[in-house]
Amino acid sequence: MASIVAKGASQVRRQAQQLPRIFGAVVVSKRDASYELSAMKRGRGGRSSFSGIVATVFGASGFVGRYVCNRLGKIGSQIIVPYRGDPYEVERLRMCGDLGQVLFFPFFLHDDDAVRKVMQHSNVVINLIGREWETRNYDFNAVHVEGARRIARLARESGVEKLIHFSALNASSTPQRIYSRKGSKFLRSKFHGEEVVRDEFADAIIFRPSDIYGSEDRFLRYYANFWRRAHGTIPLWKKGEATIKQPVFVQDVAQGVIEAIKHPDNAGQTYEIVGPERYYLCDLVDYFYRVMRFRDVKRTYLSPAFRMKALAMSFAPAEPLYSLHKLEKEFVTDVTTGLPTLEDLGVNLTRLEDQAPWELKPFRQGAYYEEHLGEFADPAPPPVASAVPVH
Repeated sequence: MASIVAKGASQVRRQAQQLPRIFGAVVVSKRDASYELSAMKRGRGGRSSFSGIVATVFGASGFVGRYVCNRLGKIGSQIIVPYRGDPYEVERLRMCGDLGQVLFFPFFLHDDDAVRKVMQHSNVVINLIGREWETRNYDFNAVHVEGARRIARLARESGVEKLIHFSALNASSTPQRIYSRKGSKFLRSKFHGEEVVRDEFADAIIFRPSDIYGSEDRFLRYYANFWRRAHGTIPLWKKGEATIKQPVFVQDVAQGVIEAIKHPDNAGQTYEIVGPERYYLCDLVDYFYRVMRFRDVKRTYLSPAFRMKALAMSFAPAEPLYSLHKLEKEFVTDVTTGLPTLEDLGVNLTRLEDQAPWELKPFRQGAYYEEHLGEFADPAPPPVASAVPVH
């Protein structure tokens, strides 16, 4: 009986080894001289076509990653999704592409072999891995610097044509200081991550997004959350009157990724991913609560008691709503430097006031939905901040 089982197992292994030859158009290495992705393109476009793009998307299970995978699948790309943890967290992404075009592989960010394996057949790699809080196993440096370095180095060694690395808009070695002496640790780690990516993969395309909003985001829903309020008030640094934000819609960001992949001459380019308008944070928060029909919530100064609450919140076992790191990053003014933006990639930007009412609808006070259109007047949009000179 044991010999029969062993014989059957060896037969399965032999069949598995033959799969790359049977389905060579899908998994054969791009370094084969007789193989060109451009020659494999077929169809008129759409999910049942093949665009010639084989993309490895690190961080695909995150907020932005889901939209990027959907846009890649929509144009007929093959998507490789590295993941850690429960596979059911990424299983929904299978619907982004046609049958057999979305592949899942478990990996460990600190393992060279695992990272190399998931990109060895790709011509595009997108690094969306990032986090807003530190844990015992993954601090900001491990994720934003060392992890980014490893992905960039192995992408270059694997012959990847395009690497798109996501950083942050205000990333700097000396970010604006709010409370701490050195400024946001998150933004400093993002800046150093850009440096190591450039060192390892000189032609990498870097995206510097501002606050991104959309379904399941950490911007609109962050301010709408019950725990962000304190006794009917919203604590903000200087009541939000000293911070300017330029939020961008997540669908625009995902489309920008697609356009950057298609662009023939953007190797080594850095893009500042911002929305069409700038707003004072105080005006944004007031607008959000007008949309949610809260009349009794007022903005206040950020008190030491609330900062202690943020410190306690940072010890939450998983995904704390906010922490001291989050508060330090939250009140940094968005500053552009004149680099290309989404508009240079041909993306038509979405206005915040056109999308925010839909996103905030589930948070309306009392969960009241009018039966007839026009029962409530549309809230006035937030005033646009005066132009701020670029640095």
